[in-house]
Amino acid sequence: MQYDAPVSLNSVVPQIVEKLQELCVQYNLGAEKIVTEWVAFASTHKGVQMTLDSLDQLDRERLTKKGSKTPKTPARTNTIKQEYYDINTIQGGMDENEAENLYNAYSTTPSSKKGTNQQKRQLTPDNPPLKRFTNNVRSPMVPFSPASFSPAGATPSRKFSSRTNAGQVVAHFGVTDNTKWQGHGQTSSIQLYDEEYKLTTSFKYMFQKLVDKAHVLNDTIDYMAEKLQSHYQIEELSHVAVPMQEPVTVAGRICCDANGKMNAKSVLLEGSRDTSMGKCIPVDLAELKQFSLFPGQLVAMDGINNTGQKLVVKKLYEGVAQSLPEINVKTEPGSDKLSVLIAAGPFSTSDNLSYEPLNELTKNISKDKPDVCILLGPFVDMKNEVIEKGNCKMSYDTIFNEQLKFIGTITKSVGCQVIVVPSYRDVHHDYVYPQPPFDVKMPDFKHMHMMSDPCTVSINNIVFGITSTDILMHLGAEEISWNPPTSTDRLGRLAQHLITQHSYYPLYPPSDEVNIDYEALDTYGTLPVTPHVLILPSDLKQFIKELHGSFCINPGRVAKGQIGGSYARMMINVNDVETQSSVVQHTAAQVLRV
Repeated sequence: MQYDAPVSLNSVVPQIVEKLQELCVQYNLGAEKIVTEWVAFASTHKGVQMTLDSLDQLDRERLTKKGSKTPKTPARTNTIKQEYYDINTIQGGMDENEAENLYNAYSTTPSSKKGTNQQKRQLTPDNPPLKRFTNNVRSPMVPFSPASFSPAGATPSRKFSSRTNAGQVVAHFGVTDNTKWQGHGQTSSIQLYDEEYKLTTSFKYMFQKLVDKAHVLNDTIDYMAEKLQSHYQIEELSHVAVPMQEPVTVAGRICCDANGKMNAKSVLLEGSRDTSMGKCIPVDLAELKQFSLFPGQLVAMDGINNTGQKLVVKKLYEGVAQSLPEINVKTEPGSDKLSVLIAAGPFSTSDNLSYEPLNELTKNISKDKPDVCILLGPFVDMKNEVIEKGNCKMSYDTIFNEQLKFIGTITKSVGCQVIVVPSYRDVHHDYVYPQPPFDVKMPDFKHMHMMSDPCTVSINNIVFGITSTDILMHLGAEEISWNPPTSTDRLGRLAQHLITQHSYYPLYPPSDEVNIDYEALDTYGTLPVTPHVLILPSDLKQFIKELHGSFCINPGRVAKGQIGGSYARMMINVNDVETQSSVVQHTAAQVLRV
């Protein structure tokens, strides 16, 4: 049989060759097989020419149907006699070796019996998790907890009223010896940094479609790939799974090949739909001298993919920090300094709802009289023992409103502006991230500003990035690293990921504690710029650090268990700050015990 020539050599363009390569990779076809499929397709479509549209039609009409067919199960021959067992004869039908192998597949300790040394193959073949670090959530727990970074001497059994370290300085930055922390009594200008992307009201969540979520995750890969390509002057980004004999540069999202904790041998790279058809490929990190990776991280890699089955990485591009904000510096009298107090909940000890730590905090507010006070939730903590046991005699909204009025009365008397940010641990508020601001009507307290979590706020032209979610703890439980540049400063490295990934929550999949709406996260959860001040409250050790020109601070919690926690205060010389410059050199800060 003779067919009309379906395509001429002169009409072949690079895009058609790339499309044929993608079809070969997708359906595991060789060159001869794809030619056979095209000839068969062309014989049923007279006069068809090889174009991108006709190849898509070939994919839909022939290749997709062939790839979805289930192979037929070969017919069994009845050569084995069927036997039936009862409770008295079941032992005679058991194969001892098969039984041992079955037991070993479900046990954590291999059988010591001879001849049964085969173990179940692990997808993530690093050291197996210890039982004492394993819990019932998605990832095995690792020895990375608040206790491992908590200051020495914090004894959980010590009652709040018997504490002896109130006012002790836990961390400091800049010249703090002769600093006067009192505010100057001026009315500070507080507004959202980007009014176009502001979350001001509640929205419907738990209606997220998988296809919409997939679009958002794919768009974030394309966004960061463009930033990396521009910053590092990468000429072209290649398909992650197409075999290539020369080095290529690819971009995508870091993933794990299983549901456990990621390690160096279980790392996958997921490409975008535009460049890689959404394909994933294992990566070999053995030739890298240093790296710091976590699931969800957006990176670019130089490497070689000879077989299309694994990418051997030669160089890693981990992220790009954005520029600092452009500001209009004000020089009005009395506005040369800005005093800020920062405190994160819970504001009551875990065994009651008396809010003693909050009372002590308001005494410090009355003493220092800061210009702005930033309070982050939780205000009514779902992890409080009284709430967990259902022994609360008042409604959660009533408790919150009473404490908010108490805060409003104290701060109004000292002329202090207040920013209130919710937490996903607030039992009375929407359990979603990003989280809308509290919906409260307080006409007598117009100095109180309700903001969303997260939010980017401009205070007297100083840009603050704020989130109450413990992203540092969540990242620390999932991150893997090898000889990183900041090997002695893990907390700083974790905070740096937010700046280089342009997101308040770059981890994917997220922690089981957080309910993320990815369409809202794409709109309200991104960092528009590198903020002057980045506030990241965490159960980990308190710190104050300079990262990419940003002043990063973890003020700790006002209450930790049944003892007092900590809060932070800072003084910024506003007029010394120039546009697109850091405030670090013009700031003094302390973290103190409550």
